[in-house]
Amino acid sequence: MRALEHTPVIDLPDARVAVCGDWHGNTCWLRSLAPAIRNMSPDITTILQVGDWWMDLEFSDRVFKDAGIERVFVTLGNHEPWPHITPVLDAYPGEAIRVSERTWLLPRPYRLLIGQRQILSMGGATSVDRAWRKAGTEWWPDEAVTERHVESALAGGPADLMITHETPANTPVRAVRELLRTNPFGFPTEALVESAASRARITQVWDAVRPDLLLHGHMHVPGGGTTTDGRRVISLGQDEQQGHLAFLDLATLTIETPSLRQIRDASARGDHTRHLGWS
Repeated sequence: MRALEHTPVIDLPDARVAVCGDWHGNTCWLRSLAPAIRNMSPDITTILQVGDWWMDLEFSDRVFKDAGIERVFVTLGNHEPWPHITPVLDAYPGEAIRVSERTWLLPRPYRLLIGQRQILSMGGATSVDRAWRKAGTEWWPDEAVTERHVESALAGGPADLMITHETPANTPVRAVRELLRTNPFGFPTEALVESAASRARITQVWDAVRPDLLLHGHMHVPGGGTTTDGRRVISLGQDEQQGHLAFLDLATLTIETPSLRQIRDASARGDHTRHLGWS
């Protein structure tokens, strides 16, 4: 992986963007998703992707080009090819890196200005399944959200919108709270403790910059909720899951969430129907 372009500033005039949950390198899903975005919202040319990206760049460039998607900004997750990513990000500290014709990787943290909205990207998360993965080939310490990342994010001041991979602690999203409470996959206690510490770091930033809206992936349970002080959180589904795709209006920060069936129909038949979901 190499840097084709790098910049400390991204300022775009887009009025609307697509936000996508975890992709997990699923090329079959991307082949359906990209044309669905084009057919449902042909005005959208920018995707914000919330991590666990790990996509074949040559393939994704072709798919995005065919769909009219000009750029994808990746807020990195935990399951990423970190040995390839870290050296590129370290070569240009604090800068967004274009690693293919259409794909940009964002450092932690990074601030974008799109549609005159301040967007804070804060990637990373703890792999709660790492007990079942091999260190150095299936998970890497680079995934972690660190205190240095937090300090840097806090120094940037307020933001209108946060894009994270990790969920904040005390999330208002009921489905995420239930998943954390029940631990249905039986993750080890040590991993759960580290995961809680990761969520606490995201929350420290979330509470300080106080965005009106936060969108995240990682948990693989779609849903939305609002805190008592009016801040909204949306948990996006993973690839091929309900709640994976959201269309974001940057002027109003409202969200349209097509159903999984609508995505598949739009991909196959060019259906322009939309469904208003969490707002």
